[in-house]
Amino acid sequence: MPSFLAAALLAWYPRNHRDLPWRHTRDPYAIWLSEVILQQTRVAQGLPYYEAFLAAYPTVQQLAAAPEQDVLRLWQGLGYYSRARNMHHTAQQVVSEHQSRFPATYAGLLKLRGVGPYTAAAIASFAFDEAVAVLDGNVYRVLARIFGLHDDIAAPSSRKVFQALADQHIPTTAPADFNQAIMEFGALQCTPQKPDCLFCPLQTTCWAFQHGQVALLPVKTKAKASRVRFFHYFVLRYGATLYLKPRTEKDIWQGLYDFALAETDAAELPVDELIRHLDGLGAVLDTSRAAEPAPPVALRHVLSHQKLEARFVDLPLARPLPAATVRDLGLKAYSAAEIEALPKPQLIANYLSSHWPTI
Repeated sequence: MPSFLAAALLAWYPRNHRDLPWRHTRDPYAIWLSEVILQQTRVAQGLPYYEAFLAAYPTVQQLAAAPEQDVLRLWQGLGYYSRARNMHHTAQQVVSEHQSRFPATYAGLLKLRGVGPYTAAAIASFAFDEAVAVLDGNVYRVLARIFGLHDDIAAPSSRKVFQALADQHIPTTAPADFNQAIMEFGALQCTPQKPDCLFCPLQTTCWAFQHGQVALLPVKTKAKASRVRFFHYFVLRYGATLYLKPRTEKDIWQGLYDFALAETDAAELPVDELIRHLDGLGAVLDTSRAAEPAPPVALRHVLSHQKLEARFVDLPLARPLPAATVRDLGLKAYSAAEIEALPKPQLIANYLSSHWPTI
């Protein structure tokens, strides 16, 4: 017999859930793809990417065989690009180590690169009916409010508490439906702000509602203040080509393409002073610059733990950059069509769409 929580959620779910494509499949590849894309991404934003990836790579073999650059380009705009790289590596691992078949158990799925407890539980329950509970932000919130849990959900030690409680209530007869229901309930009914408590089927058994603490739960310590970084980009262009480079360092956007860059501690510096930050560029520009640069274009870009204050300096050239300079700065000249095909940070894509609409 299901617990009161499972009974209420399983009755609520059929009448209220959203019709989403990954809920109509038992294919572990499609389920895994949706879960990776929806990590730290809203459903409305993630849905077009899910459909695009399935169209481009209908099977795990095709994703594994794709060039990483193509995978990153298709991912462009979702952020957290390590997810895309891990996803690509996981696909290759499934093909090479598991004969293109996803492990059919929670324990086996955890051994895949980039697959953590939440994703493993989702695939295990949705594809293979294993009774292991998912634990995401929505589930934390529902459990904290219903049972009056004041454990800090940002603390690693709290996971065991919430996981044990969720596992206690998941019914062995309908684990997939329960996991879908509790996440959907948190997304639609028991929302972070202005939850629909008036028409909640769990109102009478909800500890937070009965004690007037809905707005106080779950408990979560505030994240550290975001780091501010100042990026100064040199948009070097000759004729119809722009010079870009791949980001190879272990930093944000690894594997994506941007312009020649100087990062400083100051928000604004004179262009001539900025140029001195890039070895060898100053002397070249003294003779190659076709015109004085226009005032820099300022754009702000917010990441999860960083805020980027970017300035783009447009530098038209009278002649191509010398091969030695191109090599030393890791640059290459690209046409508009080539730039369109490159994987780029959203900040760069936003600049190009606003100021280089033909690219």
